[in-house]
Amino acid sequence: MAERLLTVQQVAELLGTTVRFPRRLIEERRITFVKVGRHVRIPESAVAAYIDANTVEPVRASRLRLKAVA
Repeated sequence: MAERLLTVQQVAELLGTTVRFPRRLIEERRITFVKVGRHVRIPESAVAAYIDANTVEPVRASRLRLKAVA
């Protein structure tokens, strides 16, 4: 079964952004996309890969160390 291709609007809804953001990702070649004639489609796996690559894990502080001021 072929992978589902999403429109720019659908990607924007998934990411919770405006349409301008995925269009900028496409223009800057920061996400994989497919040209179907004059239409642009983004594979679901590319969106998942983008999210994984840009996910920042929280810092786990074992103990806060305060420095003496003076």
